Amino acid sequence: MQAYNCIMVFDKEEKHLLFCKRLWDPYEGKFNLVGGKIDEGEDGFHAAYRELCEETGITDEDIELTHMMDFTYYNQGCYVEVYVGTLLSDVELVPEDHPLHWLPLTEDFFDLDKFAGEGNIGHMLEQVRDYGIGEKRK
Repeated sequence: MQAYNCIMVFDKEEKHLLFCKRLWDPYEGKFNLVGGKIDEGEDGFHAAYRELCEETGITDEDIELTHMMDFTYYNQGCYVEVYVGTLLSDVELVPEDHPLHWLPLTEDFFDLDKFAGEGNIGHMLEQVRDYGIGEKRK
């Protein structure tokens, strides 16, 4: 089963969430959270920090991630690990492929015309708001 990660990055004031705007499918033209593939045998936290740095330039010195939740898609043969973190200070973003955008938390993250993931982004944000950010690395 292929593993992926998805990373919710809040700005240091926790008023904005970081997104990439997809240049190609899946979800071409829509906003999506950053993330990518977890290599076979790779630790989930290591993969999350690696993908975050590759796609945004944000390093493990800029943010502390927590593991919040997972989604398993048996019909697609994959699962997604969801990580959350708040920037410790302002960071200059360095996009890998897709343009990066800070969007205010007042957005309707369930808007399927604007956001990728069939409503998952809205669901994940509601989980953070209602239950917190998950477990830190032990």
